[in-house]
Amino acid sequence: MDASATSATHIGPVMQETSEQPSGEAPRGSTSVKQRKRRRGGRASCGRSGVRESLDKALVSFLSWQQSAEERLLSLEEARLEREFQAEERREQREERRAEKERQHELHLFTMLTGALFATRQGAPAATPSDSPISPLAHLSTPPLATAGPAVSSSLSQPPPEAPTAQPVATQETKKSHPISVKTCQVSQGVLATMRGAEAPGRSVYLSSRGNSIRQHQGILQEGFIQYAMDKHHQTDNPDGIVNLGTSENKLCYDLLHKRLTKPDMLHVEPSLLQYADWTGHAFLREEVAKFLSHHCCSPKPLRADNVVVMNGCGSLFSCIAAVICDPKDAILIPTPFYGVITEDVHLYSDVKLFHVPLDCEADGEESKHFHLTVEKLEAGLKKAKQEGWNIRALILMNPHNPLAELYTPKEMIAFLEFAKRNDLHAIVDEVYMLTVFDESVTFHSVLSIESLPDPQRTHVMWGMSKDFAMAGIRIGTLYTVNTDLVEALAQLGSFHGLPGTSQHQVAQLLRDRDWINNEFLPENRRRLKNAHSLLTRELRSLGIPFLDRPAALYVWADLRKYLNKSSFEEELSLWRCFLRHKVLLSCGQAFSCSTPGWFRIVFADQQPQLQLGLKRIQEALKETKEKNTSCVTCSIKETDDGGKKTEKEEGDESDNTSIVNSISSPQSKSSDQLKERDSPVPDTGLLGAEEFFLLDCQESKPAEGLDSLIGTLRHQIRSSDWLEKNTPVLSHGEDPEILDVFKSLLQRAKK
Repeated sequence: MDASATSATHIGPVMQETSEQPSGEAPRGSTSVKQRKRRRGGRASCGRSGVRESLDKALVSFLSWQQSAEERLLSLEEARLEREFQAEERREQREERRAEKERQHELHLFTMLTGALFATRQGAPAATPSDSPISPLAHLSTPPLATAGPAVSSSLSQPPPEAPTAQPVATQETKKSHPISVKTCQVSQGVLATMRGAEAPGRSVYLSSRGNSIRQHQGILQEGFIQYAMDKHHQTDNPDGIVNLGTSENKLCYDLLHKRLTKPDMLHVEPSLLQYADWTGHAFLREEVAKFLSHHCCSPKPLRADNVVVMNGCGSLFSCIAAVICDPKDAILIPTPFYGVITEDVHLYSDVKLFHVPLDCEADGEESKHFHLTVEKLEAGLKKAKQEGWNIRALILMNPHNPLAELYTPKEMIAFLEFAKRNDLHAIVDEVYMLTVFDESVTFHSVLSIESLPDPQRTHVMWGMSKDFAMAGIRIGTLYTVNTDLVEALAQLGSFHGLPGTSQHQVAQLLRDRDWINNEFLPENRRRLKNAHSLLTRELRSLGIPFLDRPAALYVWADLRKYLNKSSFEEELSLWRCFLRHKVLLSCGQAFSCSTPGWFRIVFADQQPQLQLGLKRIQEALKETKEKNTSCVTCSIKETDDGGKKTEKEEGDESDNTSIVNSISSPQSKSSDQLKERDSPVPDTGLLGAEEFFLLDCQESKPAEGLDSLIGTLRHQIRSSDWLEKNTPVLSHGEDPEILDVFKSLLQRAKK
């Protein structure tokens, strides 16, 4: 009982506590519910914050993309604005060049007026003041008359003081091909020099005399190319631009070259290509050149890389060779016609002259060759040069020839080289067109294929990539000579004419690819050249134009003498400018120092649409010239009938002087002592119309008659120009102070 009571006692409180628990459960339960709700709310809030973070990240990503897109758009807009700015700058530069050309033309008029006033004081026909500089272009524009002995191509200087002045003597050959008097030709050259001299920029006080001479120098080839560069023809962008059939470039193989030059092996760069190297060319390039020439020149022995010199073009090689084998005022013998830029190559740096050996344009001998070069003509030229006191150091030969496209036989070349050896002359042989022979039946023979050269130490052969590989812009010229002294001397000048290492690598890779050269490029290039040559020659035959039909080079030497109103270089220049007005560029004979006016070089290595358009424009220009010549003959006959009825008052009348400009007198109707003018509008580019008048035998002309005609010309040109309105000496003072000084000096002399 006690035990049960005790247990009951113990159990009682427990049960009591148990029985009392429900009453206290309610508050604790509500607390746990709240906690559970808070926990559920926390989990929900965590979920919502996660979604918010994802949205924030997406929004940040979108904003970043939007910002980058806006920056990209801004960069594109900046690039567009930069292109527009550059285009505007180019337009301004073109406008400045046009303005400069116009200013030169106006200065030319002022120079003519000055000459007329001086002539008035002296009571003689207007002439160029002795102290006025004559542009070197004058000589290039008027090659020397063909004579028994050559004339000197000296752009900037006269024969040595100790040497007698050359007096050209007309020979039977001269009379046959060039039926104008020696005196007439000499005076015509002087007047043309006066007219073209004003084209050169004025003397600069910042340059030396040599610097001014170089700055003022410009040949006809350069002048024509400058006009073409300012107005290039393009089928869509500039269809009315100038078609260039004057510059000897091969434009037929761009697709072949682009495919080969963009292959991976051409894009190699390594440290040695970016560092200084041997100035005669990297060894790997000289080795490839030696192998290439050994193969294509059919050399009897492998050519050595040590004998190869590589420079940036054959022009640089001509310049450097002249510098190391000649002294200033020495001369080099060269047959004419020849590539005229060689004159600048040997003269501008080294002051070396070219002594011309003129070749007759008429066929001679049993072989009936036009412009036939013989050893006898070289001997006569050398003899004449020595008589005049010139020190002849070398002979320049071109095979294939430029501009004749003539191919000389091994027998002929050996004869020329033996002549050079007999006279201790270096023989510089230009073979830059050696692979541009497109007739399979004709074989070119290189000097390097000769088993035993007459004088190996003085024989130097040039070749380059410009013509044979249609890569004039790459500027690669090579020279092969066994003369180690010459190689060492050229190496000293090589730092001025080096090539980029990457370009040397590309050329070496190209020459190394014999399969591409022999099986793809050369056959296709020759096929395209042959087709283009056929297109040009068919057109010339249809027009009845004689030409030298040669299966080599990139051009045809055409005879346009029948389109000249008279046989003179002024008429040739007039025809050249007529072609330019019809937007086609050719190269006239005087640019190659041809002894007979009327010959032109026409380049055919262009795409068919451009070539056909150029030929169409040539035909239009020749038609216009022919019609003008016909009308001028009619006007000359009429003037002859009315000539006896004119009084002195009418001859001095202003209107009569103006009317002279609109007609050209034929040689039959006017004597050689009269001033003649032609209606030849100045091109839009503002260049001088040097063909607008020319003077014949001014020493025999009557002073008053020649002066009246000149004043009439001046009045006509000034009346057609607004120069006097916008270029008074005072207004021009700010632009060129020399103008005002000259004008004041002129007024002071006139008052005296």
